[in-house]
Amino acid sequence: MSGHGPCAGSRAAQSNRPSLELADIVRAHRTAYEQSHTLSLTERAVLDAIARCRTAALGGHVDVCTECGLVQPTYNSCHNRHCPKCPAVAQAKWIAARLERVLPTHYFHVVFTLPAELRGITKANRSTVFRLLLRCAAATLLQLGHDPKRLGGELGVTAVLHTWTQQLHFHPHAHCIVTGGALSPDGERWISAHPDYLFPVHVMGKLYRGKLLAALRRAQRRGELRLRDPDRFASLLSRLYRKNWVVYCKRPFGGPQQVISYLGQYTHRVALSNHRLVAMDEHTVTFRTKSGQRVPLDADTFLSRWLSHLVPKGFVKIRHYGLMSSSHATTRLETARRRLERAGATAPAPAPASARPDHHAEIHSATWREVIRLLTGIDLGSCPACGSRALERRPLPRLLEPRGPPKAA
Repeated sequence: MSGHGPCAGSRAAQSNRPSLELADIVRAHRTAYEQSHTLSLTERAVLDAIARCRTAALGGHVDVCTECGLVQPTYNSCHNRHCPKCPAVAQAKWIAARLERVLPTHYFHVVFTLPAELRGITKANRSTVFRLLLRCAAATLLQLGHDPKRLGGELGVTAVLHTWTQQLHFHPHAHCIVTGGALSPDGERWISAHPDYLFPVHVMGKLYRGKLLAALRRAQRRGELRLRDPDRFASLLSRLYRKNWVVYCKRPFGGPQQVISYLGQYTHRVALSNHRLVAMDEHTVTFRTKSGQRVPLDADTFLSRWLSHLVPKGFVKIRHYGLMSSSHATTRLETARRRLERAGATAPAPAPASARPDHHAEIHSATWREVIRLLTGIDLGSCPACGSRALERRPLPRLLEPRGPPKAA
């Protein structure tokens, strides 16, 4: 996929474009925000990208239909993973690749949350703590899966990092998608878990607590954490050992179809979609939660909350463990699939239109234009007015901008 190709659904998005976008808020309030906040290089780069996404600042092309004379400009997208306009193609390609690893069994959904007391440390050490959160959550599940008193085999786990609540508060947690069973150590049997029960949540909570706190202590000894007061940090960890950590086991997935649907909704989700933005004025931004509640915030607070959810550059927020790890993709994972098929497990049910199995091989190797056609049915090679394929594509020059943040609207 070209680094400067139009974002997914460039034509479809024009007909379904929200009246207010995050880019509008950035352009209107960034200058005032920077007067009282110092932006990091990452924050500056992300805000630059979002403000310029699908504008003349990034250039683009114009399609001219030689049959009916339609002239339609399309501007390039930023392809920044935090941009609410840009996840669709990457999301579709990722899901298409993951479909090849979905096992025909039921799945569980387990959520591991970082205690509120660790949020300050996390903000100063995002990459380290986020990595430990995902690793310890997965290790908890894998250890219990290997316990001969429970399943006695190897689970498959996909862990996804989220950092936000509906009101954009900083709330790091890991969503784990877990196979409803495990492959025996010798690879001869698939050991199925009860359809409604995986492991006791209090046991998961205690084991997760021990693993994460021990990992944080090791990170401190290795000098991997930036700490203002190491003694206070050690005291904090001691207090957290005495606190109950709650692990939330959500209602189990019914099967592969629900897993695929979940992946489509959550893996490439950004903290706030444009469709949840309600209104903006000189001082206030209002957005809507999933439950329909309207949340008005002053623009400074809104931008602070939104920026708190930027993932560090290069950080991988979707990780696979156990049977789902890359090292097992063509070995133990396929052995598990054969054992399930031998036991009479059914093939995955049809997935949502956004990730249909009959298209997954095409999407995985497709260009962004082909992905849009498979996802939406829109053929970007034909004229939207007359249907003719007599389109001539002409480049639009990139608009040169002065350096510095965009001026307030």
